[in-house]
Amino acid sequence: MIIGVPKEIYPGERRVALVPAVMPTLTKAGFEVHVQSGAGLEAGYPDSAYTDKGAKIAGDRESIFAAADIVVQVLCYGANDRTGEQDMPLLRRGQILMGFLRPFGTLEALQRIAQAGITSFSVELMPRTTRAQSMDALSSMATVSGYKAVLLAADSLPRMFPMLTTAAGTITPARVFVIGCGVAGLQALATARRLGAVISAYDLRPAAKEQVQSLGGRFVELPIEAKDAQDARGYARSQDEDFYRRQRELLGKAVQESDVVITAAVIPGKKSPILVTEEMVKGMAPGSVVVDLAAERGGNCDITAPGQMIVRHGVTIAGPINIASGVPYHASMMYARNITAFVTHLVKDQKLNLNLSDPIVADTVLTNDGEIVQARVREFLGVSAPAQQGS
Repeated sequence: MIIGVPKEIYPGERRVALVPAVMPTLTKAGFEVHVQSGAGLEAGYPDSAYTDKGAKIAGDRESIFAAADIVVQVLCYGANDRTGEQDMPLLRRGQILMGFLRPFGTLEALQRIAQAGITSFSVELMPRTTRAQSMDALSSMATVSGYKAVLLAADSLPRMFPMLTTAAGTITPARVFVIGCGVAGLQALATARRLGAVISAYDLRPAAKEQVQSLGGRFVELPIEAKDAQDARGYARSQDEDFYRRQRELLGKAVQESDVVITAAVIPGKKSPILVTEEMVKGMAPGSVVVDLAAERGGNCDITAPGQMIVRHGVTIAGPINIASGVPYHASMMYARNITAFVTHLVKDQKLNLNLSDPIVADTVLTNDGEIVQARVREFLGVSAPAQQGS
């Protein structure tokens, strides 16, 4: 089977779906890999690095799609709502598409993929289990995002992060507060601590307390309790507005005492909850920074401008979109390892093993046989059950 790696076309996207280091693993598994010329250049992987590892270079995008049995991308059509549509005429019936597809996005995009006869796999839907850990691209990109968010904050903050004893006296450390202790939030905490900041964090899941403390942080506990704080997949559950209103009231003091606030509270398939209000921002010291990692889903701060960096009430509010692309070399390496593990799990003896009794397959297969087949996605989008399931 041929795996095709086209160049990413989302504006500003610098990652690539596969890197040269994974070529020997794929070749050993019986795959042939075709890479569009220049696909890895912005991530630090020239064409020569691919050919040295056994990949073939194709000069144009059309050749990649025409030859490939499996097309792997970082942002497929669906996740790429800006320019992804131009790939649709290049895809053909029976082809396999793998990558970020934004399954809880727009119904129209998923229907177009389904109706084109594409068997697509959405990496966002990978179960968070020990067995699937090596394939968890969402966690990999969240790791990169948490790290990059702290660097963005440090670059914008008019203070230094560490405590320093200098000829001019002692400089006190910056105070960094993280709201939402998933993978991105925990990585943000770890990175801020490495830079010398005093760190604290809040999460509605009580289990996060131990993780925060293990990183040397203070866990902010609020006298309110979430109902069913997390689902079976380990993600935070959405709460009612009364809970979020009370939460905002209690979080205000911690936000206003911080030099940097990083918000990373995302509920899969839902609009991000508002946790930082404009009133809280007004109470922050001039020069403080808010980095909103939930900006793509509306933001955790109610004055975030997605994709922009703005200043309000003397506070810088950053709403980065696609932040993992800012560290393309390692983001691509991690993603490529996840995708390679996923491909070799799905394809056995050069045949797609669409075994729906396997939770990894059942959770990630999005479209097949002309239908949207993933149960949670169908329910979310209000689509009736498919006429038949692939087997």
